[in-house]
Amino acid sequence: MKKILQASLVFAAAFALSGQANAHDSTGCGLGSMAWRGQSGIVPQVAAVTTNGTFGNQTFGITSGTSGCDPDGRITGGTQKMMLSFLQDNLEQFAIDAAAGEGETLTTLAGIMHMDEEYVASMAYQNFALLFDSDNVDAVDVTLKFYEIMKA
Repeated sequence: MKKILQASLVFAAAFALSGQANAHDSTGCGLGSMAWRGQSGIVPQVAAVTTNGTFGNQTFGITSGTSGCDPDGRITGGTQKMMLSFLQDNLEQFAIDAAAGEGETLTTLAGIMHMDEEYVASMAYQNFALLFDSDNVDAVDVTLKFYEIMKA
């Protein structure tokens, strides 16, 4: 029964994520994630998750800092991809929060970037005109600009 429940959850997650399969890596770290890295769609994601779950290598990777896992407990890579994924869904609210210099989207981005919330809010506020330099900005432009600002 437990195996059926696990399989059901994997397939439900795969279908739920299929619309955003190209937006971000939803499989985390582990041997399966490394074997199917760079591929998109339901099948590679399910294969990666299944490999990680079947062999228990994701847990080993997390505790040992191998298989693409960060020894500090963070999944390596993808900060910029996570920012883009978040901003694609929250760009309008991010603009409002950046203009005010405070808000939930700034708190979330600070968490994604592992940076101080007040600093992120301050930089977004100070660079609002650069981030939103036209009416036609999109999440990709804002992500790239904000990432470079915060990297500097």
